[in-house]
Amino acid sequence: MESNYFIYLLAAAVLTVICGWVGIPLLKKLKARQSIRTEGPKSHRAKSGTPTMGGLFMLTAMVLVVLFNRLLDPSVLWLLFLTLGHGLLGFLDDFIKAEKKRNLGLTAKQKMLGQLILAVLFCWGVVDTLHLPYSIAIPFTDMDISIGLLYYPFVVLVIVGASNAVNLTDGLDGLASGCCVIAFTAYAVFCYMTGFHDLGYFIIILAGACIGFLFFNYHPAKVFMGDTGSLALGGAIAGISVMTRTELLLAFLGLIFVLEALSVIIQVISFKTTGKRVFKMSPLHHHFELSGWSEVRVVWSFWIFEGFAAAGSLMLAIYALP
Repeated sequence: MESNYFIYLLAAAVLTVICGWVGIPLLKKLKARQSIRTEGPKSHRAKSGTPTMGGLFMLTAMVLVVLFNRLLDPSVLWLLFLTLGHGLLGFLDDFIKAEKKRNLGLTAKQKMLGQLILAVLFCWGVVDTLHLPYSIAIPFTDMDISIGLLYYPFVVLVIVGASNAVNLTDGLDGLASGCCVIAFTAYAVFCYMTGFHDLGYFIIILAGACIGFLFFNYHPAKVFMGDTGSLALGGAIAGISVMTRTELLLAFLGLIFVLEALSVIIQVISFKTTGKRVFKMSPLHHHFELSGWSEVRVVWSFWIFEGFAAAGSLMLAIYALP
């Protein structure tokens, strides 16, 4: 059983690399290129024209490994729905950006509507089909808090929040994909320890796909994952937290994603209420860039921080298991 985790990890990584070798020239030919924010750091302007939609490589590898190994447990199928649904939403956003040659794809309202629809359908399917309790597990304890029907909007909030948080983190070469490798690996270990093996296999496949994508996405990036990848990965990690009843633990296992999202929220509230900015720029990784840190230094620092956060919270969560 333990060997399966390594085999699935390796298969997903290798397939993603193969997809990248084949797909990057196609994306260049189709002129599916990233537009860079004019208000962003000046160092990023050199990245203009880099192919985007690289999330397709990860999603293709994920689906192939899942289908070839017949991982068709209901929990896996629902996660596939949520992941691919967010991937499709992100693809539409990326396609419009590339087609219109601008930095804005879907409007914020259109994207939010899509996320809400996916979250509601997933919530209905998972809670009713898998008979999840209407309660929230408190991290590092054996306590549950029953919230009744409020559990539905809570799950929707988790999914929408997590998918946007990962999307916001995807602003530097390798940052989001590397942090996702760490978070998914931690969740795979948690599933192994708690007996959610089919779910664990799916998660380690996602980790492998992210590792393979880093082959092309590490600085200097040859391709960006785009919203196709970041929304899909964010939706996946949120769905995993719901399946494993670790929605609150996710805030610790994916602490970097939380901090990135919080930096944007704090910046917006501060500027609208006081006219002043707390950070030089948000999300948080741009603040450190404008403070003089190199892109590689920011990425590695965030990876290390996320690694300690995920490892520490994972150990505490496992220790608290009955």
